[in-house]
Amino acid sequence: MTYPPTSDEQRLSGDENFETTGPERAADELAAAAETRTESDSLGSLQIPADSYWGIHTARALVNFPITRRAISNYPDLVRALARVKQAAARANRELGTLDPAKADAIEWACERVLAGEHHDQFVVGAIQGGAGTSTNMNCNEVLTNIALEHLGRPRGDYASLHPIDDVNRSQSTNDVYPTAIKLAMIFGLQRLLAEHRLLAQSFAAKGREFEHILKVGRTQLQDAVPMTLGQEFTGFAHTLVEDHERLGEVIPWLAEMNLGATAIGTGITADPRYSDAVRRHLVELTELPFQTAADLIEATSDAGVFMTLSGVLKRAAVKLSKICNDLRLISSGPQAGLGEINLPPRQAGSSIMPGKVNPVIPEVVNQVAFSVIGADATVTAAAEGGQLQLNAFEPVIAHSILQSLAWMTNACRTLRVNCIDGITANTDRLTRQVETNVGVVTALTPYIGYAAAAALAHTALTTQSSIADLVVDAQLMSRDEVQRVLSPERLSGIQPVTGVVDLAAIQHAQRAADERAWGAPRSESDLT
Repeated sequence: MTYPPTSDEQRLSGDENFETTGPERAADELAAAAETRTESDSLGSLQIPADSYWGIHTARALVNFPITRRAISNYPDLVRALARVKQAAARANRELGTLDPAKADAIEWACERVLAGEHHDQFVVGAIQGGAGTSTNMNCNEVLTNIALEHLGRPRGDYASLHPIDDVNRSQSTNDVYPTAIKLAMIFGLQRLLAEHRLLAQSFAAKGREFEHILKVGRTQLQDAVPMTLGQEFTGFAHTLVEDHERLGEVIPWLAEMNLGATAIGTGITADPRYSDAVRRHLVELTELPFQTAADLIEATSDAGVFMTLSGVLKRAAVKLSKICNDLRLISSGPQAGLGEINLPPRQAGSSIMPGKVNPVIPEVVNQVAFSVIGADATVTAAAEGGQLQLNAFEPVIAHSILQSLAWMTNACRTLRVNCIDGITANTDRLTRQVETNVGVVTALTPYIGYAAAAALAHTALTTQSSIADLVVDAQLMSRDEVQRVLSPERLSGIQPVTGVVDLAAIQHAQRAADERAWGAPRSESDLT
């Protein structure tokens, strides 16, 4: 489906992608199909392409909202969610006797076709639209109606036999269908994100185990600090993701609070008083999700708080994942003049001018996804605040922002795991050299040789690039075995606790050696205890 052109203002702006036509020309283009059918609404009549499953309400939306040129079919979760809600409504209306069983069966058959992935190309209205989602709801009503009509042996557009509003939309309003459907779509997207997020955390944890005995220099404020293992760093990444995984999962029960039965503003006008409970039961049965009807339907119809909650948690997860990617880019920098602690899998040539250059493209793309999620959260916040009185008219941009963030985050987690994390290797020799000559190692020796001797050794190591262990042994401050024990990866990284188990004999030996270097003789035994 090609969207109708927009406005003369866009032509005057120099945008060659837009034609100089308005709503009348757009309606004519819709009617220019080889075969058409006539549909009418309260505004008049239009010619609709005979082979389309959508109708006049969708046609008007195509004229009115050529904004993003991104149809709701780009969000298959939303299309499936709409079909599920309509299916639950048809079952509830049949149960209550407010809809003819034959019509209800036909509507349910149409819903199943959409749930199976058929006719998604007929969901053509733009994702961003005025009307609080009415165009999306009507697009769905019309498509389901015409699918059902065909199933009943009737032509498309024969609304005397089955009507998009009187039958498919029975007991419903856009104001309860649309928010429920986008919540369900968000649950679908969130479930996929959680699955990929879990796999990514497991990938980081596996690297943590693989690198558990590889020492490296820890850094604070980009300056050398004290030793740790590369495994600890990657295990930390895994734990960061686990925390966010828990927060993301906590949102699902909140999204499962619905307002079906509220109809227009929460009073339930036009719906059977029993409908709210009936449609909830059927939606739970169809989705196997713990949907609950909100205690206050007036509040639930106007409130967008849960969308801010989900968007905020998504932003948190994106920001923390982006920080991890910043670290990956930094510790893999080089390969010769940077930190070069790890090797990221080379994915593509990095430069059109510099031969052999390879860039950290996977962490970079995840960074950019995070930037987008952060921006989307600002959009959701503004849209939630912009609601007025009994309805928030800006749920379409909320839905677009969150569904896009969910999809992009899911894909980002997958490509980061498959194309980056699983293939990371450690530059063990480089890390070993950095630890051996790094003055941060001296910190571990201060309980044995004293602060003054440690400071002197640090200065010597910095000026000579010598191994700390060699300097300590050469100065006869400690034996080689003692130094190796104290500077073992397990002790340096804190895996083997040090507090309370410091070897007193080793301390006394080191202090005697330091005294002999300073004064030519050790101090008394009482000074060492």
